[in-house]
Parts: sequence; C-alpha cells; structure tokens
Amino acid sequence: MSEKPVLVIDHPMRRLKLAKVVVNMAVGESGERLANAVKLLEELTGQKPSLRQAKRTIKEFGIRKGENIACVVTLRGEKALNFLRRVLETVKYTIKESSIDDYGNISFGIREHILLPGTKYDPSIGIFGFDVNIVLERPGFRVSRRRRKRNKIGKNHRRIPRSEAKMFLEKVLGVKVVGKGG
Repeated sequence: MSEKPVLVIDHPMRRLKLAKVVVNMAVGESGERLANAVKLLEELTGQKPSLRQAKRTIKEFGIRKGENIACVVTLRGEKALNFLRRVLETVKYTIKESSIDDYGNISFGIREHILLPGTKYDPSIGIFGFDVNIVLERPGFRVSRRRRKRNKIGKNHRRIPRSEAKMFLEKVLGVKVVGKGG
C-alpha cells in the first residue's frame, strides 16, 4: 500500500493532506440518461453514486423541483488517489491557477469520459462529461465534523492559500499549475 499524499510545511499542524475527491455528473434530466450516467460513474469510480435533486423548477429546461438530475460520488483514501491519477493523466497533469480557491479546493472538468485511459466507448451508454473537485485539509479539521464536542475551526487554520495548494499539487501529485494566461 502506498503512502498517503501529505505536504509537510513548517509545522505539523500546517501540513496539507488530500481529504477527498468528489466526482459530479450533472445530466439535467431524469430517466434513461440519468440511469446511464449512474451506471457509468459507478464503472469509472468503483463506487455506487448517490442521486442529487433539482433545487427549483425551471420551466425552460423542463426541470421540476425534487426531480433527480445528477449523480455524485465521494472518494477518499486510496480510491481517491487512484482515480485522481487517471483523471490527471487525461488533462496532461496541468491545471489552471483559476481552478484553485482560497480554502484548499481545486475544481476542473472533463468534457468526455472516453478521454480517461482504459475507458472504452459504449454506444448504449453514450458520452458524458463530469466535474472533479479535490479537497485539501489540515490536521484538526475533524473538530468541525465530529458529533461530540464539535467546535469551529479558526479562519487562519481553515484557509489554505493558493500558493500552498499549488505547492501540494506540484510536489505531491506532480501537477503543473499554469497561470491565468494559459
């Protein structure tokens, strides 16, 4: 088993680690297309996706509030790392700097799932795109999620500067972060 991806900075409580990878496949409609997306996402990630519902009715698109329109998978640990390596290979290990926010989240999209290495086109399913969200965190983030003695995390500990997120991507995952110009 490989080592967990961790970037050690000056202090052990300031180090960064990969918390989770969230894969979202928004279809915009329920029915057969959504069922195909669920099947495909389960095939790509090896994990059963959960369905997401529309928050409001949009008549122009034919969407009703409460209708299932997307599927999502949250990957952690070794599964997240393996999937992330496949996806990063698709984007040639480059991510735009504008894809990184100030809280350790990196988001980018894949236009067609058939671009992933080892994936074959199935005409019965079709072609789908998906979004990949990488969440980084520091030690101690569990304090805000646990049931007993839950507490808030300070702003300086919760905020992960873009420079540190870029350093994590470059040193731990081997990703080149390109500037705003390209």
